[in-house]
Amino acid sequence: MFTIKHFLTLLVVLSGLVVWAGLTSSNEIRFELNDMPGNWFRNINGPVAGSGSLGVGTPGVRVKFGMDSETVHTMTSLLFPKGAANMPFDTDAQKGSASVVLTTPGLYVFFCQVHPFMMGTVIVDDPATEGLDLGDNITLANGITVPTSSDLATRLLRGFLVLTEPDNWQNFASGAPWHINYPNVNVRTDSGVVNLAEVLTARYGNDTSLPTLLTPSQQGVGEVWVNTQFELTANKKKPGAATAVNTTDWQVSRKVFLQMNNPHNMWTDRAQNLIYATEWFSSRLTIFDRRSGQSVGQVSVGDAPAHVMTRVDTDQLHVSINGSNDRESVVELSPLGRNVERRIDIGRPGPHGHWMGHDGGTMVTPNVFTGDSTIFDFARNGIRNIIPTGGPEAHPIATGMMPDSSKYYVANFLDSTITVIETATGNILKTINLLQNYDPVSGQMTGPVGALPIQTPVSPDGVAMVTANILTDTITIVNTKTDELVAALPCAAGCHGVQFGAKNGGGYYAYVSSQSANILQVVDIDPNGDGNPADAALVGRVLLTPGANTAMDDTITAHSGMGGQGVLAVPVVYNGWVQNLPQEWKDKLTVKQRDPLK
Repeated sequence: MFTIKHFLTLLVVLSGLVVWAGLTSSNEIRFELNDMPGNWFRNINGPVAGSGSLGVGTPGVRVKFGMDSETVHTMTSLLFPKGAANMPFDTDAQKGSASVVLTTPGLYVFFCQVHPFMMGTVIVDDPATEGLDLGDNITLANGITVPTSSDLATRLLRGFLVLTEPDNWQNFASGAPWHINYPNVNVRTDSGVVNLAEVLTARYGNDTSLPTLLTPSQQGVGEVWVNTQFELTANKKKPGAATAVNTTDWQVSRKVFLQMNNPHNMWTDRAQNLIYATEWFSSRLTIFDRRSGQSVGQVSVGDAPAHVMTRVDTDQLHVSINGSNDRESVVELSPLGRNVERRIDIGRPGPHGHWMGHDGGTMVTPNVFTGDSTIFDFARNGIRNIIPTGGPEAHPIATGMMPDSSKYYVANFLDSTITVIETATGNILKTINLLQNYDPVSGQMTGPVGALPIQTPVSPDGVAMVTANILTDTITIVNTKTDELVAALPCAAGCHGVQFGAKNGGGYYAYVSSQSANILQVVDIDPNGDGNPADAALVGRVLLTPGANTAMDDTITAHSGMGGQGVLAVPVVYNGWVQNLPQEWKDKLTVKQRDPLK
């Protein structure tokens, strides 16, 4: 039988061309890091086993990384064979190149710490053994080691295949079953030689029916904006849009493309007239009119701007510069984003999803590169505390704060934990282990589980903290009174973004985006209004593809509705912001929603 081993070790003559599949004759693999969705680590020698982000070599293979991007990236080992030479591997955020020689047979995954869904995989295969070598054990960047036959190892491999191949994304508009192109190859694990497609299908299924679309029975208030970051269009070279959903009829009312490059996160001004959108794969903050979709301007803020929020007392903008390599890594702009006023020293480079306090007094940042969190005090114009949240390997990526700013939560991406911090003192109150009910070897789950958490805001009334988990595709719910994990709801592939908006008549919806699916999910965090979020329920699945009445400034050519990341509900109803809303928006809210803590 002609196996993948033959495919990768023989020269194939095709149409008169001699092709070496994914490997040059000098035993070299070259990845191009780029801005286009899917194959962000693109094997320039072509796909291997159906994956454009996979390369296969033999011991001694040199892996080279180059760039074709508007922003900076790191080249960092995410997992590798236990005890592998030259591991772990990491670079600063840069626009340059790097290389590493891999001698130990087994599975290696590299990623960008700035954009952690960017991944490239290398299999170093010993030609003397049967099957492609995955090794006996893999070590993750946070130090955890598991067998290659374990559920965690195969779940990570499946996650790589889904995230990096657009053909494997969930298309809720098609009505077709969800098919994942699992490589039909034999691999060697600690438990012997197995067929990879058969193992992944047996554990996680394939050709499964997608959940049906679901219109929430209760309307929301206003609009929900989602950065459908992966949409490609006819008149721009780079991907991404800001997509608005009207919460009255749950239809997509507008898509704004402009010339944005991977728009990632949004906020609005006090009047709720402007949308501020960070271009994560560029250096720009784009500002456009919410009602017309017309551009108001662009501001250069620094490499890979991630999140943007306003300060409630001044309406100044604060943008985290995720690709920074220095301490002055939050940019402060004047109200309406007219100009950069200063760069704030938070003591660390590389912040991602920061949060602003309800009274304008504090800002908290998760510092990706250094594994800690900064509390910045605006009154003293300086750093109050820098708190370790698990070390650089934990990869803190997002924060959420209680409505009275008393404590805040830091999502540690690679550790799958949430650090709970007292804002006034910097004391760590608790560490919530989102994997406490999960056996990484067998895969058994005995309660709510979340792995690789990303955005994690607290509801405006302080009832619940909701987290999007990209590996398990779950939405975890924490009761903020006890800081206990009380529920996990299913999420579409690539679960990523969360923000809260007002529910018509009272209460709140959590709006959840997924980067490998084209829907917005709606969660009612407290359906019976008793202040206990244990009964939180998924009440909506709304398509993010355009309809006949959707206003657009360009024509979609690929990945319609895909890439859901940053979410913004208009009006902004968090404590501190809601009190400053124009009267026309306040009139749409209940008395309780207008002042959540009273």
